[in-house]
Amino acid sequence: MRVLGIDTSCYTTSVALAEEGRVSQERRLLSVAQGERGLRQSSALFQHVERLPELLEALFARCRASVDAVCVSTRPRDAEGSYMPVFKAGECAARAIAAAQGVPLVETSHQQGHIRAALVDSGCGEAEFVALHLSGGTTEAVFVGQGLKTRLIAMSADLHAGQLVDRVGVALGLPFPAGPALEALARQGSAKGAMPLSHRGNQVSLSGAEAQAMRMIAAGVPGADVAAEVYSYLSRAVAKLIEIAVRETGAKQVLLGGGVASSALLRELLPARLRRNGLKVALCWGKPEYSGDNAVGVALIGYDRLTEEGVR
Repeated sequence: MRVLGIDTSCYTTSVALAEEGRVSQERRLLSVAQGERGLRQSSALFQHVERLPELLEALFARCRASVDAVCVSTRPRDAEGSYMPVFKAGECAARAIAAAQGVPLVETSHQQGHIRAALVDSGCGEAEFVALHLSGGTTEAVFVGQGLKTRLIAMSADLHAGQLVDRVGVALGLPFPAGPALEALARQGSAKGAMPLSHRGNQVSLSGAEAQAMRMIAAGVPGADVAAEVYSYLSRAVAKLIEIAVRETGAKQVLLGGGVASSALLRELLPARLRRNGLKVALCWGKPEYSGDNAVGVALIGYDRLTEEGVR
């Protein structure tokens, strides 16, 4: 049984094959010009159309065989009205492949793909749990139930975690995406709580942290200390989202996925922050190689549907 997964997000083109006991993938970050903080949807869509054929060719060159189903992310979230043009590139390719091979087409969301990928070897064994999706396009805590159905619990009010990292990193002259470089810089600095946590209701704010970081950079504060403050703020903001979600749902396990969740520094800071806050909950981290945008979770969702539920 083999399932092809396709995901065309805002910054990564990715394809994967899932079969019993094995997953293979090909992925490539989209090109962002030096000094830029992102891409327009039209530019990202064009790059997906260019790169999908070569990634599929590379994947099938290593795994020559037909597929039994195709699964594709067609929208950002599992919610009515959720839409971004970039996902049309993957959807068109998936529909064509499924029709040509006469196999079922399974549709899912980008966020559900992240959750399914993060579950791999995470130790999360609960049927229902809270998932944190931390990326450049989403910062949300969702309650996950049967079939990866999600219910939004808490979120950022403005910027997303990845946007905060990238905007500060680019302002410091680091390449985009700035996560790895900003994290390495942060380990050379120290945080003194220069960015008080801003939150209201079920939302945390990240835009104030960005503004404070820009003021610190303009004032000549060492970049390492600015970076350390950013990661300190992120750990406190994520801890607050977890606190809100766990108290509302009673969940005993929290799964963390998305590109920002691959940060080794965040994985060190967050458990310590939760202990200081007196919140007892099991943190389950997605594997770093499956935390960034990828089609592995999408392929696994299709495989699960095919083997457990049956797909017409």
